[in-house]
Amino acid sequence: MQKKPSLSYEGRSVPLLYQLDCCVIGGGTSGVAAAVSSSRRGLDTLVIERGIALGGMQTLGLVEPFMPTFAPGSDTPFVHEVKERMRNAGIEMSDSITDFGWTNPETLAYVYDRLLEETGTRILYHAVLVDTVCSREKITAVIVQTIEGLVAIQAAVFIDATGDALLCRLADVPTERGYAKTGNNQPMSFRFEMGGIDLESLYQYMQSLQDDWCKTRPPYFEIAMARHREIKYKLEPFFVKGIRSGELLAEDAEYFQAFTIPGKPGCMSMNCPELPVRFSASNALSYSEGVRYGRGMIQRLSRYLIRHLPGFSHAYISREATMLGARESWRICGKYQVTETDYYARRHFADAVVRTAWYIDAHGEKVGEYLSPGEYYEIPYRALVTEMYKNLLVAGRCISVSFILEASMRIQPTCMSIGEAAGIAAAWAIYHGMAVNEVDWSAIPPSQRSYVSS
Repeated sequence: MQKKPSLSYEGRSVPLLYQLDCCVIGGGTSGVAAAVSSSRRGLDTLVIERGIALGGMQTLGLVEPFMPTFAPGSDTPFVHEVKERMRNAGIEMSDSITDFGWTNPETLAYVYDRLLEETGTRILYHAVLVDTVCSREKITAVIVQTIEGLVAIQAAVFIDATGDALLCRLADVPTERGYAKTGNNQPMSFRFEMGGIDLESLYQYMQSLQDDWCKTRPPYFEIAMARHREIKYKLEPFFVKGIRSGELLAEDAEYFQAFTIPGKPGCMSMNCPELPVRFSASNALSYSEGVRYGRGMIQRLSRYLIRHLPGFSHAYISREATMLGARESWRICGKYQVTETDYYARRHFADAVVRTAWYIDAHGEKVGEYLSPGEYYEIPYRALVTEMYKNLLVAGRCISVSFILEASMRIQPTCMSIGEAAGIAAAWAIYHGMAVNEVDWSAIPPSQRSYVSS
């Protein structure tokens, strides 16, 4: 019998599960795009995902609004394709219909599974990154915990799409976290869904308040309230009443937002509760306490809606997110750090991989200040790589950006396009025998890039 390959790790022999061209850590918003992009260019690619669904925040975190970039021509081919596949599955994600391109998490998870299957991309579900094995200039392998125990995976290129820069941190890449002025991360959300809602009754009630927050009506409908903002929401007195009656805590009613869910009649996705900022996305104990506290907030909010909000009398909690909605945690210190200076300068780059104009939306710190219609800034390829490792790329919200700028670039289509670019760069580097941190994005023929800077 042929002996199975193994790797020596910390004095023990660990089974070597794969030897690949490209290994993507994290099957979330950017990770799927990176993996599909590299597979389509001929790389033997694996995605390592700690859950049992692809999509990350989009599916497991129940962040169902897709959000527009507000930048003309920003949708890269992968973003276009996902929208088209969702449309073919009966879920219309056009910004013109819903303002934010609302999605359906179960359908999206299925679409992503099919994409990986069609492109021959390998998937390792229920697998958690444990450690890295590094040489002086390369990550040579990763150690992963699976249901069979520890396994090792070797690859020519690794892409960190964890959202928390975990691969990078395990490899000792310098990172930043939180806001330098306060030390806080952006507050997290614990999203949930409610079913059994009479949307027409809810719509009529909002009309009676003369609330024109959402211009659409069922089946695409939104309600919202955010206390202590410049906008005076018509729903604020309703929630203040709950605070005064003792049914809600002030923290429960600080922020409330709900969207209908395409393909789920009578259901709404709750973009809340927003956890108090004292719960940190970059502290294990604080995160865990936040889960428990947030679940209590969900119970109080749902009970109050059922008791008092027209249309909710027969409603119920139908689903909880299986991960907190972390808006920001760790960010790498890459070859170039994109900052709010680039945002306000509407800066363009020769090696730009994506354009966006989503406003600076740093919950708890700084919200607002839109760019004018038609204006945008770009994110350069250099923000996806580090000086330390020749075979490491980063995709998603943990690229090299400042705390304030991250609040603009963290939206789903932007992160997907960054992932797409990472997959393209991985293939380009391998086929040209070069390091990924030395790739000149502008030298890749426009027909082979996901985005061509203007």
